[in-house]
Amino acid sequence: MAGLLQLFLGSFGVGRFYMGSVGIGIAQLFTCGGLGIWALIDGVMLLAGNEAKDQHGRILRG
Repeated sequence: MAGLLQLFLGSFGVGRFYMGSVGIGIAQLFTCGGLGIWALIDGVMLLAGNEAKDQHGRILRG
């Protein structure tokens, strides 16, 4: 879910807010997701199986 949110709404940092990474989410919000490049790469990495964790340290599964 976080990967899809990051791909479609990554310019607003929604995927990172969903994961609990508020600081990175705010950075993506203010930079428009690194002009879309940061959001795209981040979304692909989340969907490709990069073992991302939420704010409680639990591994996100797809």
